[in-house]
Amino acid sequence: MKKSLLAIAGFVAGTSMMSTAAHANCGEISISEMNWASSQLVTYVSKFLLEEGYGCKVQTVPTSTVPSVTSVAETGKPDIVTELWLNSVPLYTKLEEQGKVVTAAKILSDGGQDAWWIPKYLVDKHPELKTIEGVLANPELVGGRFHNAPNGWGIRIKNDNLIKAFDFESHKMGVFNHGSGETLAASIASAYNNKEPWFGYYWAPTSVLGKYEMVAVDLGPYNDAAHNCAQDEECANPQKTSLPSAPVVTAITSDLAKRAPEVLELMKRVTFTNAEMGKLLAWQEENKASSEETAVHFITTQQGTWSQWINDDARKNLAGLLN
Repeated sequence: MKKSLLAIAGFVAGTSMMSTAAHANCGEISISEMNWASSQLVTYVSKFLLEEGYGCKVQTVPTSTVPSVTSVAETGKPDIVTELWLNSVPLYTKLEEQGKVVTAAKILSDGGQDAWWIPKYLVDKHPELKTIEGVLANPELVGGRFHNAPNGWGIRIKNDNLIKAFDFESHKMGVFNHGSGETLAASIASAYNNKEPWFGYYWAPTSVLGKYEMVAVDLGPYNDAAHNCAQDEECANPQKTSLPSAPVVTAITSDLAKRAPEVLELMKRVTFTNAEMGKLLAWQEENKASSEETAVHFITTQQGTWSQWINDDARKNLAGLLN
């Protein structure tokens, strides 16, 4: 599989060399290369389209969420920040208000998702499990326990408070606190492979939820005050609330937006749903592929998607890859 992917990458490189001289250069652009798979995939797909479709010279900048925004605030670089989870960087709102950055798009159109899940095969057999009331009324149907996130994860505080709010103890719902993300993921895989009950926390987009079809349990209406309290370890009286999705965006500097409006227009269109990203991450894991190889897979198999993102000139430059 690796050899095949490298061969495809070679074809892409050959097409690029033939097309580069045919279109105007949009200049040098720096783009973040975050330290997780989904953002890296967005970066390499964007890099390819910018270089081979728009004639830009793109430099990737290894970074992570807070450092990337701090760098933009202090130096105006990188020009593009991909997959920025806004609930982790309050500084971003200030930069936007100051006119230093522009939100190009919700890169994850349905937001990053924290949720409590059960396998779809359980929902198909027991539709009442779609809601938390149904789960707590029938604990035996989900194995009688909740698979919690490891200690130290930010979501663990929320989960622990919501466990109290929904009164797991009186409903005879046990809690298993996993020691690591690996064992949490492995518990989902094991349950799914054996078609066993499972109920617990996970997040999207991830390769796990891209591979195993899970259903988010409806926790009821969202309550802002209850959610704020649930985030606090000292929350004295936890109340019921759903877990909100996190806005996840692509940001570009205002300087780049003014200098290269065609780049802004492109990045406005580069978006994925959680399901789409999850499937790509599952493919990456199954094939032990790098983020660059996964980008090649996306570019060569989903032309119908990315061809709608680019402008007419870029479409001509990339015609060799389009069916």
